Amino acid sequence: MKKVVSLCKMLSDETRFRIIMLLYQEELCVCEICGILDLSQPKVSRHLAKLRDTGFVRDQRKEQFVFYYLDVTDPVIVAMIEVIVNNISQYPLCQMDLERLADKEQFMQSCKTE
Repeated sequence: MKKVVSLCKMLSDETRFRIIMLLYQEELCVCEICGILDLSQPKVSRHLAKLRDTGFVRDQRKEQFVFYYLDVTDPVIVAMIEVIVNNISQYPLCQMDLERLADKEQFMQSCKTE
């Protein structure tokens, strides 16, 4: 039950909600997440750290990039996220994020210039 309560707390924040919806689709670099959400790197990193601390998100270094991915195995948690994802049309901002996800490569350039 602790994990379910923890997920609900994470989903109560709009930015973390949006990040979880993106990472449910695929792993992403922080610069891609920033570009898709149109948010600053420090803000996104702060939310990713909180998600990582709760165990919902993991990171993996690939060359000079750090990629984040959803690490959820509890079937109840997975089912909760899937219900939201299957009804994503109810959340226009998340719908827009998923549309921007298709063009994620354009945001990778911001990591290469830092």
